[in-house]
Amino acid sequence: MTAAEKIKEMGIVPVVVLEDAMDAKPLAKALCEGGLPCAEVTFRTAAAKESIRIMLEEYPEMFVGAGTVLTTRQVDEAIEAGAKFIVSPGLDPEIVDYCIEKQIPIFPGCVTASELAQAVKRGLEVVKFFPAETSGGLAAIKALAAPYVGMKFMPTGGINLKNVRSYLESDVILACGGSWMVKKDLIQSGQFDAIRQMTADAVALVREVRGSQEK
Repeated sequence: MTAAEKIKEMGIVPVVVLEDAMDAKPLAKALCEGGLPCAEVTFRTAAAKESIRIMLEEYPEMFVGAGTVLTTRQVDEAIEAGAKFIVSPGLDPEIVDYCIEKQIPIFPGCVTASELAQAVKRGLEVVKFFPAETSGGLAAIKALAAPYVGMKFMPTGGINLKNVRSYLESDVILACGGSWMVKKDLIQSGQFDAIRQMTADAVALVREVRGSQEK
């Protein structure tokens, strides 16, 4: 399976910010036990690279990528740690071209037709849509998708249990990125049981929506 196919299968990608790499193992355990062995570990903190390495070392079945990647150096660090895909908040041609050259799956952020045009020009078929809710949400995505037939979107930013269903029900959405089940305060206070339960709830919702679509 390609990275995009695996992400589609997950339906929801937990977007994780880890201040301390010591939290990577228990968080990975909670996600796996909740039925979502996937994470986008953001490079917003110095603990990102080590956190990715620990997650994959302890739970090799996980599908872990790196988010908020802003430089090619961070791409290298993420891949060295074992990351399977790269996500950037915007479409930086240098980063996208670097990943394409090295055959690294890259999902750049796009919220305008001009950005989508650059993604299509480079042969990309999936982009991130960020920040989703403040950029027009699902209505904006559908409007952009109309002329760019075949493009799939991974909205992130403002996605939660209340609105994720409407996104997942759209055929232009590959998956949704969300942090509601892996909030920083839950991680830092060690509430991994709560994380596991919220993850399980998210998985149940994905199965409900995607299951009804297949009927």
